[in-house]
Amino acid sequence: MNLEQFEENGRKLTENISRVIVGKEEVIKLLVTALIADGHVLLEDMPGTGKTRLARSLAASLNGKFARIQFTPDLLPSDVTGMNIFNRKTGEFELHKGPVFTNILLADEINRATPRTQAGLLESMEERQVTIDGVTFKLENPFFVIATQNPVETAGTFPLPEAQLDRFMMRLSVGLPSEAEEIAILDRFMKKDPGEELEAVVSLDELAQMRDAVREVYVHPEIEKYMVEIVAMTRKKDKVIMGVSPRGTLALLRAVKAYAALSGRSYCIPDDVKTLAVPVLSHRLKVNYGYQTEDDSRKVIEEILESVQTPTENFEG
Repeated sequence: MNLEQFEENGRKLTENISRVIVGKEEVIKLLVTALIADGHVLLEDMPGTGKTRLARSLAASLNGKFARIQFTPDLLPSDVTGMNIFNRKTGEFELHKGPVFTNILLADEINRATPRTQAGLLESMEERQVTIDGVTFKLENPFFVIATQNPVETAGTFPLPEAQLDRFMMRLSVGLPSEAEEIAILDRFMKKDPGEELEAVVSLDELAQMRDAVREVYVHPEIEKYMVEIVAMTRKKDKVIMGVSPRGTLALLRAVKAYAALSGRSYCIPDDVKTLAVPVLSHRLKVNYGYQTEDDSRKVIEEILESVQTPTENFEG
């Protein structure tokens, strides 16, 4: 797939989702970036901001399978992955696949499930496979998890452990709309739900081609060094207990390449890194502020971006 086709498919995806989600073009572009970069996304925001609707709109824009799990304290790992159930008529065990056997998985309110059930997603997200009664099953390709959680309400929730957070390529926040955007939302939903009319605009084959094309995006050695310096600083900050791991550095690299391609370039620039550093790296930090908030880790990454010198080379290669 050439760059023009890539950019056109990216534009079709973002515009289709924007028919439902008003005024959040940058968040949508970041979500599509994570999809193309073969990552997963954690949508963290207060209720009613459109997290679930955003996930459903992305799924509707692709011609793949979609599944949703409502996470609750009594949800079991087998409710996520599936289980073997004995069939009395045949006298054999039959596999009943769980909702992870899909292309787009919406894990709604993931922090309401117990750590044991949250861990049930670990193998699926990292290895793209599940093991049921000792037998390993490959998941669909692509397999993309969009998890949501409410960071404000803590009653009856189980905070995601660092190992689980590290499996998400990005943590995004939809945010509240402006006054003009909220009026546009009312007008758009006045008579019908635009989400019900969304049709697929990109096929799974086209998505696979986009993922292959991203690998060819050029990354200048100075851009590589710039990313490594940013990550290294997260491990040296006094206020940071745990910095970003090499998995986070690789996630930043993949995201930067996908974002550059969506922006119509065959090469990366420092602004790509600056745009993606916060959503890709901030949730991987453990900050020594007592009860850590999203703003704490975000501020640390922003401080690092200000302190690390931005390269000024010819990045086209």
